[in-house]
Amino acid sequence: MTNPRHDIRPFRIDIPQAQLDDLRARLANTRWPDELPGVGWSRGVPVGYLRELAEYWRTGYDWRAHEAALNGHPQYLTTIDGQNVHFLHVRSPEPDALPLVLLHGWPGGVTDFLDVIGPLSDPRAHGGDPAAAFHLVVPSLPGFGFSTPLAGPGMNAARMAGLLVELMSRLGYGRYGVQGYDTGSWVAPEMGRQAPGRVAGVHVNALLAFPAGQEGEMDGLSQAEQRRWQAMQDFNDGYLRCNSKRPQTVAYGLHDSPVGQLAWIVEKFKELTHPQEGLPEDGVERDRILTGVSLYWLTGTAGSAAQIYYEEISAGAWSGAADGWESAAGDGAGDGSGAAGGTWGAQDGGWAAAARGTVPTGVLVSAHDVTVRRWAERDHDVVHWTELGGGGHFLAMEEPQALVDDVRAFFEKLR
Repeated sequence: MTNPRHDIRPFRIDIPQAQLDDLRARLANTRWPDELPGVGWSRGVPVGYLRELAEYWRTGYDWRAHEAALNGHPQYLTTIDGQNVHFLHVRSPEPDALPLVLLHGWPGGVTDFLDVIGPLSDPRAHGGDPAAAFHLVVPSLPGFGFSTPLAGPGMNAARMAGLLVELMSRLGYGRYGVQGYDTGSWVAPEMGRQAPGRVAGVHVNALLAFPAGQEGEMDGLSQAEQRRWQAMQDFNDGYLRCNSKRPQTVAYGLHDSPVGQLAWIVEKFKELTHPQEGLPEDGVERDRILTGVSLYWLTGTAGSAAQIYYEEISAGAWSGAADGWESAAGDGAGDGSGAAGGTWGAQDGGWAAAARGTVPTGVLVSAHDVTVRRWAERDHDVVHWTELGGGGHFLAMEEPQALVDDVRAFFEKLR
């Protein structure tokens, strides 16, 4: 199906043994800090928890087994506008399958979707309806994993979307769906805006939308929506500020210390999985978390993966405001990572969305998500809305069946 004029090269992960040996040596030689007694997780990842997890990473975790599992799926590299793009391309055995792009977020990668690839691409083999099958394209977003190095500054959500629209064209797909969460939920709607005649529908989870300073937009919010809005304002955005303001400076510590990289990522699994009071591995199995962390470490992408925050927030959507995530409706701090697809106006602190998307959009809301429906409908053509009683930010890993079911239900209307 590919155009022979385009260089799409088969790819296989094969990390040199010397890198794995170096990782284990660095873990063994970690210089551990002191910590205040009795503070638990309130000031960051506890030393006792991290020491035990790092020791398991060093002595119990088997990268080669997970590398082999990844290599069980066809992978490719191509270069588009100077940017290397790595992707999994899993074709369904069903000839009428709908092509579907799966887009990860931060701190994630193509490993996020390992539990949903089989059910989505081959439902017949997983007790599902073969009419619900998808051909899957699962890219590493530019700057993440093997989609490196970044071709240069300016790799924001819109530019990523353009690259992926071109990728789908190179693969010969004229009509397809897109699913994404976190960063992927910024990029997926942008693909719809850039190629509305080709994108059949956009399905997102972990979608963020903000008040825009419009009269009456806060009136009549349900109790659940009021809790979500409060959660936005109370969100601990320390990682966000570091990634968006000084990604290169942060990268030195993360790139040089595997324990530093581990702590930086595992804290997000603690905060963003459900229930939040549980340990990270209560929501996502320990080996899956470590496979994702290993991918960041072994590809050296702590810095390049953070650049999307700089592009969308500091250089673009944040519009230069410097005193916190001030909203039009309140004075708290929200997770500004939802800035893609719109801008925060520096004059009034409000959210100014990009042109409203016209592609049919499905929204899946987990128990952790803070999505407010009226604000999402203001920015997107929402035709499908599902609220789960459980699950967190990383649904493809926490509640893979729920994600599969909702993706199938949404695209059933659009095939």
